[in-house]
Amino acid sequence: MTDSKNIFVIGLNDFNRERLETLRGAEGWRFHGLIAPEAVYDTEIFDIAAMLEEATAELEAFDGSIDAIVGYMDFPVSTMLPILCEKFGIRSTSLESLLKCEHKYWSRRVQREVIPDHIPKFTAFDPFDDEAMTRIGEAGLYFPFFVKPIKSSGSRLGFRIDTPEDFYQAIEQLRGSIGTIADPFNTVLEHANLPSEIAAVDGHFCMAEEIIGGWQCTIEGYVFDGEVVSYGIVDSLRYPQVLSFFHYRYPSGLPDDIQATMIELTDTIMRHIGYDNSAFNVEYFWDEIQGRIWLLEINTRISQSHCDLFEKVDGVSNQQVTIDLGLGQRPAMSHRQGEFSMAAKFFHRVFFTDAVVTRVPTDAELAELQADFPGCHIAVQVEEGQRLSSLPEQDAYSFALAHVYLGASSAEQLLADYDRLVARLAFEFDDIQG
Repeated sequence: MTDSKNIFVIGLNDFNRERLETLRGAEGWRFHGLIAPEAVYDTEIFDIAAMLEEATAELEAFDGSIDAIVGYMDFPVSTMLPILCEKFGIRSTSLESLLKCEHKYWSRRVQREVIPDHIPKFTAFDPFDDEAMTRIGEAGLYFPFFVKPIKSSGSRLGFRIDTPEDFYQAIEQLRGSIGTIADPFNTVLEHANLPSEIAAVDGHFCMAEEIIGGWQCTIEGYVFDGEVVSYGIVDSLRYPQVLSFFHYRYPSGLPDDIQATMIELTDTIMRHIGYDNSAFNVEYFWDEIQGRIWLLEINTRISQSHCDLFEKVDGVSNQQVTIDLGLGQRPAMSHRQGEFSMAAKFFHRVFFTDAVVTRVPTDAELAELQADFPGCHIAVQVEEGQRLSSLPEQDAYSFALAHVYLGASSAEQLLADYDRLVARLAFEFDDIQG
């Protein structure tokens, strides 16, 4: 087709290409990978300057129209997109508005300007400062509190701090590992026009925040020509007594008035930031005991974890939003036109300190499970012989062995089906620690 739209996808892999080709309008689109998926997915080493140079050269050499440049990943993909889009005249939000979401300290400061009652106490600190704990106390934060890098990547390097010992253990890990995020993030900051008080807090800094909690959820939305649209709320449910996620569930079971307030808060903050013509998701807590809604963080992309959920319930993956916006058009999301009333992504985890994987489910076993549970998809995350501690992007408490996507008629049915399925999902381990 001569008038096909050329869409460049950073880190395009086969799984995402298959999904993208099922979207509305895909018959008129040609997808091109930009930067190899292994450079942004299965690594914690990001040479952003080299990746930007490589992507720029590839786009400049392309013999055809460049109609959209998109991506679905968090850091480093999200932060490269506005730089590339500006260079090639593609509609996107500005780098500064994106950083007002992704730079955790800057984000909290702008949130505090318009929705202060929904923001925890916070302060930035330098983990290489031996007086860091004293400075956190001077900022009015006391045990327990939470620490995380200024630019976090998933749940990595996030810690709950209950005692001075916890803090010093966290500091030791942060000092050893924060550079893998901080150095490439600082490369991005060099491209931005930053206020002096933000420029002083670079990627090597961390955040300390008051502990917030409750029922966690995520609003998926977008801004198109200044209009903020929230099109779905996904619940994030954790394993009992730990921070690790158990499953994401859509649609949300939150009370309607709480959902409405969260949507209103989202509209307020995204307008204030000046975010435009891009997708986002905003994570919240509803603390039912205190009667408080807390904004946890803003992500500058759709959640890939939610794609299958929207497809099962609404009839189209929320990837539709990213592509439509990239092409400069209003997203064509449907509502409740899918095969299932509810859907979930389950994280099948082990709570070891470490272990070696000696067996994973076979292809035949997975095919049998997927036949027995219609609509089910199982994505195994480990390989035989792999040491769990080598897995990238894990939280501090567990390892995800498999992601299990299910659709059902109710929340109860989802849980019952998951229990039956996971009982047949055979993993084995050796050298188990803790």
